[in-house]
Amino acid sequence: MVTRATLVPRGPLGGSVRVPPSKSYTHRSVLMASLSPGESLVENPLHSRDTIATFEACRAMGAEVTDSESGLVIAGTEPRAAAKEVNVENSGTTLRFMTSVFALPLRGRTVLTGDASVRQRPMQGLLDALVQLGAVASSAAGNGCAPIVVGEGGMRGGQARLRGDVSSQFVSSILISAPLAREDSHLTVIDPVSRPYIDATLKLSELHGIHIERDGYGSFGIHAAQQYRPADFVVPADFSSAAFVMAAAALAGGKIELLGLGGELPQADSAILKILGDLGVRVERRSDSVVVSAHGDSLKGGSFYLGDSPDLLPVLAALALRCEEPLAIDGVAHARLKETDRVSVLTKELSKIGARIEERPDGMTITRPREFTRSHLDAHDDHRMFMALTLASLIVPGGVPVIGVKSLDVSYPGFLSDMEQIGIGVALD
Repeated sequence: MVTRATLVPRGPLGGSVRVPPSKSYTHRSVLMASLSPGESLVENPLHSRDTIATFEACRAMGAEVTDSESGLVIAGTEPRAAAKEVNVENSGTTLRFMTSVFALPLRGRTVLTGDASVRQRPMQGLLDALVQLGAVASSAAGNGCAPIVVGEGGMRGGQARLRGDVSSQFVSSILISAPLAREDSHLTVIDPVSRPYIDATLKLSELHGIHIERDGYGSFGIHAAQQYRPADFVVPADFSSAAFVMAAAALAGGKIELLGLGGELPQADSAILKILGDLGVRVERRSDSVVVSAHGDSLKGGSFYLGDSPDLLPVLAALALRCEEPLAIDGVAHARLKETDRVSVLTKELSKIGARIEERPDGMTITRPREFTRSHLDAHDDHRMFMALTLASLIVPGGVPVIGVKSLDVSYPGFLSDMEQIGIGVALD
């Protein structure tokens, strides 16, 4: 069974990559279509372990989700309690979004669980907000984590306060479900992070006929008894996945065109374009693609705040290994609450190959080593950690093996094939 991959550039990188569809937009579009009585078409959806968990959860609440040549054909419905336990696998997004949705039915309770990683993801802030809105929602183990039990009585509505610095998914979850509550709702969010993800939720809600009043990212008014309307949607290419390919070009040198990257819809990780420019990488935006060019020599370094784009933390940590000056990353305390504590894991793993790292509660400063040390690296079953550590392999002479190949199916199943396509040798064992 393949568990490790070693990536080594065969020379300057070149060619093009068709960027995979957005995981974030796939989750949102499929769920909102499933809440829309009637038929919707979601074109270009991402099929990955995480998104398939959402497809299955939507089926469990009564929607019909069918693959076709055109995309996913979805017959939406009013949500009902699941007939059996809903296993979201590794998908924190599915767990958080569906917790609120399964709180809506008047009759029946639903239990949501997942793998070992998901069962450690914080949920208490969302559960507290749902209780404030009159729903029944609790942690079965009493530790604020899955398994989660919801339902039996529906969602009344009302006033709720929610910390936004743990995850924007808590906010999106309430914004998706509260329009179906019995009474109007008002949500106050304290210290919101990852704000473009909230924008994405509001954009899809509007497409499906839902009206939400807002005052920035701290106050949302949601009218009750609204109804989702069917709508067709084309899932855009994913800047989160594209960032790793762009970083490969910056680290190894070469010229890569990433196909399908438009800019019409909000995506937090489109911030990678400016960041690469600040580091000294040439970035050219075209109508439906992005071209990244670099010589593979030293990058500039600098300080970067990633409060709205924490998934770029692993990418920037890898890029830091090529920077002539230290690279500081701040605003990512919530990255400690992802599939792994990403700040801690990056510190541990990149230190193995000689990087000098100052770890802080909300970030880190990375100084590249004078000389790299060869050592195997462990992604700790985290897909973004795996991709970031394979990027590190590109600049260690001879490469280094990275454990965690299986994790790629969470978001970017074709990552290794795309790396080979642009001129990177991939050795599996």
